[in-house]
Amino acid sequence: MAKLAFQTLDDHSTPFWALIAVHVALVAAGLGAALYMEENGHIVTGMNNQIVWGLPHVFAVFLIVAASGALNVASVSSVFNRLAYKPYARLSGLLAIALLIGGLAVLVLDLGRPDRLLVAMTTYNFKSIFAWNIYLYSGFVVIVAAYLFSMMDRQAAKSAAFGKAMGWLAFGWRLVLTTGTGSIFGFLIAREAYDAAILAPLFIAASFLYGLAFTVLVLLTMSRETRDELMPEEMLGKFRGLLVIFALAVLYFTAVQHVTKLYSAAHQGVELFLLRDGGIFPLIFWLGQIGIGTVLPLALLAFAPRGTKGRLAIELASALFLIGGLAQLYVIIIGGQAFPLALFPGMEVSSPALDGAVGRYVPALPELLLGASGVSMAMLIVALALRLMPFLPKAPAGAVSANAAPDQGLGGSDPMPSGRAL
Repeated sequence: MAKLAFQTLDDHSTPFWALIAVHVALVAAGLGAALYMEENGHIVTGMNNQIVWGLPHVFAVFLIVAASGALNVASVSSVFNRLAYKPYARLSGLLAIALLIGGLAVLVLDLGRPDRLLVAMTTYNFKSIFAWNIYLYSGFVVIVAAYLFSMMDRQAAKSAAFGKAMGWLAFGWRLVLTTGTGSIFGFLIAREAYDAAILAPLFIAASFLYGLAFTVLVLLTMSRETRDELMPEEMLGKFRGLLVIFALAVLYFTAVQHVTKLYSAAHQGVELFLLRDGGIFPLIFWLGQIGIGTVLPLALLAFAPRGTKGRLAIELASALFLIGGLAQLYVIIIGGQAFPLALFPGMEVSSPALDGAVGRYVPALPELLLGASGVSMAMLIVALALRLMPFLPKAPAGAVSANAAPDQGLGGSDPMPSGRAL
């Protein structure tokens, strides 16, 4: 019976080193940008008294949401007993941790005073969802690390029950984490663009899409680097189908979110602002999220040739889904703040401070560098881990999944639990 074999990333091509160099440069630039903003204050950014969460927050939330979804593949294999995904479970867990660290690094550096992080981690206001997120984020890293241990340790991997339990715990925790992230905005009743319970399931659906898109891009990149068929034709078809389903789910929840708000007279103003009258925000929504980030990649997946010939289309579609995700969060986070704040709904008030004024925001270069550095930091963590430990499947995944054998431990193979095969 064949075994699930794994490999480290031993050989590196010139393009790979160039990609690493770009990521290192972006991380260095991001740290420099954070230091620049720390020394000069947020006055050097595009943020102001109305737009207090800028582009770095968009990247941070994007990476945190994607981290949750990156665990999809591992969950599918262990929780839902889909054996074909088992060879990718280790990489799935690694990506989840790396993306979360990248997002949290951006968040901490953007908030200012990172030296007081310990205070934030030890002094809680449990009426705030932000306090709960400290537990959700740190707990996610610990649980996924334990989940990886259950898959990669020679002794722990012999216990199918332990692996199953960790898989269920990680799956449940990731749902709670993403619900908490979406609820940050859903609980903010003062902002008319937020204040919606549907943001939690919308964020969960988005996490499925972003996390899988990251997974596909890393797998295809590593296929070129290792010259190994990490995604055979069968798995390309499965990932293609999942991308389509997740993209349609995000589109559905997005439509419900906007249609329900349009139905409410109290929210029509903000909806017309985001969808028609808000200047750059309708453009980003319709062109960035819907056009480039949803319709175009769906068309690519629909009309691309089947089998390995469609590899490039799946790779391009995954990248476009990620661009659409950034556009989606830009509209939600920044567009929601730009709409004038109603301090006393239903009342007429006047003051010399920004009454009815639309918030103006143009991202500054330091913000862009800091946000992009979070993605690069996550990719560097993944590259380093792939170099040091066997996270990548070695044999053709489709063939392995059909005839897998019991686990041989960290360096050799992984257990194949009993259950349904696709």
